Amino acid sequence: MSDQVNPRQKRAKEVLSSVLASEMSVKDALSRATQGTGATPVDASRALYSLLEEKKAALADPSPPASTFEYLGRAYSSWFWVTVAFLAVTVSSIYLLPQYPPFVYVRYVFGAIAVLYFPGYTLIEALYPKKEDLDSLERLALSIGLSLALVPLVGLLLNYTPWGIRLDPIVVSLVALGLALALVAAVRKESYVKLAARAG
Repeated sequence: MSDQVNPRQKRAKEVLSSVLASEMSVKDALSRATQGTGATPVDASRALYSLLEEKKAALADPSPPASTFEYLGRAYSSWFWVTVAFLAVTVSSIYLLPQYPPFVYVRYVFGAIAVLYFPGYTLIEALYPKKEDLDSLERLALSIGLSLALVPLVGLLLNYTPWGIRLDPIVVSLVALGLALALVAAVRKESYVKLAARAG
C-alpha cells in the first residue's frame, strides 16, 4: 500500500478540517466530506483518522455517562469486562479444571498472566486513565514491572495474617486487588469521559 495520500482523501481531509471546527456527529462530518469531493467513505474515514492522529480533531461522547454504573454499560468500558472475565476464567481454571496434564497447563498460563500482568495492568489503568498518556508498549512494560512489585507486597501482608501464604488466600487477595484497582480505574476513566465531553 502506498504511503502517498490520494487526491480524494486529501480533499476530504481539507473538508473535514473546516467542518470539524463546528460540533457535529462523525456521521454528518463523513457525509459532508464525501459530498462534492469525489471521496469514497473509506477515503473520508482515513482522512478523519489522520486528523485524529495529528490531534487536529477530537471525538467526544455527545451524551456522556452520568455515573460509573452507566459508564460500565457503555462499549468503551470493554477493558473492564475483559479484565473481570479473565479473572473469572483464571479462578475457574484453578478450581474447576482437573489438576493433571494437559489441563494443568491452562492453569499455569492463566495463573502466570494473572500474577505477572494483571495487578500492574489495573494499577496502570487507574493511574493513567487516558489512552494517550502512555503508548501500548509503555503500558505493557509498566504493567509487568508493577505486578512484580505488587504481588510480593500482597504475599508479605498475607504472611502476617492468620491465613498465611496458601493458594486460597493468594487467589482471593489477587482477585480482590485486581477488581478494586479496575473499579478505581473505571471511576477515573468515567470522569475523564465527562471532562472530554464538556471540553468538546
